[in-house]
Amino acid sequence: MQRRLEKNWDLTIGPDTVRLFILKAKALSAAVNEDYADGAEHEIEFDGDTHDNHHHDGLAEESSENLTEEELRELIDDLNVDEAAELVALAWVGRGDYDAAEWVDAVTAARERANKRTAKYLLGMPLLADWLEEGLEAIGA
Repeated sequence: MQRRLEKNWDLTIGPDTVRLFILKAKALSAAVNEDYADGAEHEIEFDGDTHDNHHHDGLAEESSENLTEEELRELIDDLNVDEAAELVALAWVGRGDYDAAEWVDAVTAARERANKRTAKYLLGMPLLADWLEEGLEAIGA
């Protein structure tokens, strides 16, 4: 757990916007975790005539999950360069790559690595919501 600094940083990205990303990331994570918790690992064994009679009902669920992911991806893609760098830096601080005292360094590093795949990078983080929450808390936002 990061220790919280007394200084509040001026963020280009609003803390409420980050909290929206956190909610979306939690919803996406919950959808994926619920699927696997139920034992539906997308491996189906068929025997005999069952194969001919099987109809896949999971498409509605999959499109719902993809909608949540696509929605979050679009929100991230709509950020300007400074906002995207700060979002990445928040995740890094929350993950422990940087301490809150190194906030400026984290943002600088994120800005230097900026590219068109920020959403893919962030969505690939398994604990994105948790790390963003911890990052916000660490910098006092």
